[in-house]
Amino acid sequence: MNNVPAQCEYDADVLIIGGGIVGVSTAMQLTERHPGLRVLLLEKEPTLAAHQTGHNSGVVHAGVYYALGSLKAEFCRRGAAATYDFARRHDVPIERCGKLIVATNDIELERLGALYGRCQQNQLEPQWLGQDELTELEPRIVGRAAVRVGMSGITDYPALTQAMARVARQQGVDIRLGEPVKAMFEHRTGVGAETPSGLFRAKYAIVCAGLMADHFARMCKVELDFRIIPFRGEYYRLPASKNDIVKHLIYPVPDPNLPFLGVHLTRMIGGYVTVGPNAVLALAREGYRWRDVRWSDLSEMLEFGGFWKMLKKNGGSGLTEARNSLWKRGYLQLCQKYCPELTLSDLQPHPAGVRAQAVMADGSLVHDFLIRRSQHSLHVCNAPSPAATAALPIGAYLVEEFGKHFDLSARTRSEPHDEVDGRTTE
Repeated sequence: MNNVPAQCEYDADVLIIGGGIVGVSTAMQLTERHPGLRVLLLEKEPTLAAHQTGHNSGVVHAGVYYALGSLKAEFCRRGAAATYDFARRHDVPIERCGKLIVATNDIELERLGALYGRCQQNQLEPQWLGQDELTELEPRIVGRAAVRVGMSGITDYPALTQAMARVARQQGVDIRLGEPVKAMFEHRTGVGAETPSGLFRAKYAIVCAGLMADHFARMCKVELDFRIIPFRGEYYRLPASKNDIVKHLIYPVPDPNLPFLGVHLTRMIGGYVTVGPNAVLALAREGYRWRDVRWSDLSEMLEFGGFWKMLKKNGGSGLTEARNSLWKRGYLQLCQKYCPELTLSDLQPHPAGVRAQAVMADGSLVHDFLIRRSQHSLHVCNAPSPAATAALPIGAYLVEEFGKHFDLSARTRSEPHDEVDGRTTE
């Protein structure tokens, strides 16, 4: 076990762990707010945006589903506007195509009315469409009514992350790829992170580790009343002959008794259309396929009482999602509710994503952002959709919170460390 030398310099003022869009946005805005601050970002993969950021639907969300006053609603509304502005200033592909939420039966019509009211509360300027108006806008989609939200759009989030990284580097951020953090610890005057390259030292840290968020929280002695449970979202891509099947994003009316939004048709910035995602319990934190199994991840889930309580609450829907994952025709039926022309042969392979879902000890799913703090670090413990859309206001919020709780007035180039023996590793 290595010790931190009693007298040595810090490698950075602030260490950021995680090179997804939230981590990179935070690094960029931290150096904008505090010029001259030495910021070091460590990302375990050889590229930025390798996991959740690079495996999502590419949608710029407007904030339709989120409760008024929640961080999700606030971040999403501000994030959509900021994303459009940043993308256009930095030549990242983006398109404001709008979203239609389509009701196909009486129950969904009632729920759609409630969603329309929430859109009004969140100042999204929704438009109610009757059946004829829906058919006129989207002749290949069927439904009783729809709500159109014009703010929604599509972009390339990995490209957006790379643009933020370019700005961050210009401002002096040191971004290092291929640096998996195997151990992190805190001591009286700072933090340390150990990678295969060695030990990196800083006065403070901001952890944006996504699927590994609870691991890092545990290392830093953050209260661990939650765990990250991975859910795989599986997508299909439609053939090129159906690239023009819709002009908008087409969403079903979500069932409030289910934790996720349901399968939707998504126009992608590359010109093609995807269908998805579902929500299947993954057998590894980075389990992008059924055959991806990591026994240590499974063991952690099975030992967590909140996991079993979550299954008890959501077991029925979980079994349905698993069935539709393994039975392609069941997945197709979800799509045919509002797009009946689709066939099995239209559902072509497309990469899946894995969502990091925080689950509390009582089995409840955390639907809002969860941010925790230790003596020298700030942890993003849950960053649910629309985290990509909201990455700019999330980063701004983290920088603001960081400034409230940690002293950045003094630089740390020559400040010595305490000698530290002992760390918690993954």
